Amino acid sequence: MPVDQHLLLAFLVTTAIAMVTPGPDMLFILGCGMRGGPKAGLLATAGVATSEAIHVAVAAAGLAALFAAVPVAFTVVRVAGAGYLVYLGVQAIRNRKPLVERNSDRAYLSGLLTNLLNPKMVTFTIAFLPQFIDPAKGHVWLQFAVLGAIMIVFEFLVDGTVGVLAGRVGGWVRRKKNQRRIEVATGGIFIGLGVKLAVDR
Repeated sequence: MPVDQHLLLAFLVTTAIAMVTPGPDMLFILGCGMRGGPKAGLLATAGVATSEAIHVAVAAAGLAALFAAVPVAFTVVRVAGAGYLVYLGVQAIRNRKPLVERNSDRAYLSGLLTNLLNPKMVTFTIAFLPQFIDPAKGHVWLQFAVLGAIMIVFEFLVDGTVGVLAGRVGGWVRRKKNQRRIEVATGGIFIGLGVKLAVDR
């Protein structure tokens, strides 16, 4: 086992608690599921999971140190991510195309970009994962890979379930002729997440 068993147990407990606590990723996936159905919820989860894999690789390579060395880089990426979320929110409110037709094919890319453009995820990963790495066991890259894979599994188990359930609830609401309310509510969620990302330090 490349990861210390005691550290692995602590990581599992900590990650489980972190995943079930509602956060930006969960809210984003919830919104995608409500608008585009279960398929969109799963695709958004896959996009977020892909970005998490990239974040783990970045953390393992130590590239997040760029944000510490060049603070303006953090700000630029943060503002870009916030702007993208606000754009998605405005599009959700303004568009008139059918919900499922418009969103299921874009959910993966939106989930990927939204999480990639959140520099706090990079800094969180580089601060969080090393707490459970034991350099004395060697193969640090492999330890990062194992912990990252576990994070991605939790992502699908928790947020993937949220996305599918939100899609089913959204389908029921659509049958009740409340499509416009879903659009406005989801757009509001995206805009709120964008504003939060922009103002958080």
